[in-house]
Amino acid sequence: MPANATLAPAPDSPWRRAWRRLKRRRIALLALGVVVAFVVLAVFAPWVSPYDPVETSWSAIRKAPTASHWFGTDDIGRDVLSRVIWGTRASLLAGVVSVSLSLAIGVPLGMLAGFLGGWVDAVVSRITDAFLACPFLILAIALAAFLGPSLTNAMIAIGVSAAPVFVRLARGQVLAVKVEDYIEAARAVGNPRWRIALRHILPNILAPLLVQATLAIAAAVIAEASLSFLGLGQQPPAPSWGSMLNTAKNFIDNAPWMAIWPGLAIFVLVLSFNLLGDGLRDALDPREV
Repeated sequence: MPANATLAPAPDSPWRRAWRRLKRRRIALLALGVVVAFVVLAVFAPWVSPYDPVETSWSAIRKAPTASHWFGTDDIGRDVLSRVIWGTRASLLAGVVSVSLSLAIGVPLGMLAGFLGGWVDAVVSRITDAFLACPFLILAIALAAFLGPSLTNAMIAIGVSAAPVFVRLARGQVLAVKVEDYIEAARAVGNPRWRIALRHILPNILAPLLVQATLAIAAAVIAEASLSFLGLGQQPPAPSWGSMLNTAKNFIDNAPWMAIWPGLAIFVLVLSFNLLGDGLRDALDPREV
């Protein structure tokens, strides 16, 4: 090698470029920080919460916020702050697990329908259309009622109800990608179908799936709170934001703090996931500079 030769710079990966674009969006970074803060609260809830979330105190029933109980207490003397912190676990668990289930169901079916076409596409598309004809939350409530009230069943119901969205998205992305020149080149050199699907198509449809997954987590958090509010999700005395709101509705006049804090937690977490999803959509767009 000549003495004055210089090494060519390493190629910049799409994910690094996306991270640089995301860092320029302060609102998305702020939303990411809020989501990380909620995750930290959920993971370290046993060490962060000041009280046992199910411990009752008959001498501190519906006490307003004080130095000893920052968010006040509920109708049987439980610390609201501790219950909000522990309720973060149920909401994030429901969001992440249910969306992971939706991805596990929706992405393979959507890729099969889009890649194989023909009768497979027709059958999968018609079943997807049938599920999409029913509103997401109504379908989740029906499935949760059929499976029985529990957080696990609520996550299954939410995951199955959200799967058709990922089927439709994955199918559309595959239909757009499989006609690209590099797919035709991979097919021409003898790559089998499974290798083309997994090595060439799947990596190129991950960006919209990631954005949709982020937005779906926000919808799953609301769905879990709704199911818990109706008694179909996390079961008392285990803390859940939805069940806390269900209890608080009976004391909204003389103990509004029972409803304010879990409601505010739902609002902030859902808003943060939506803002993060918008930021990811812009950052992962290859047309962005």
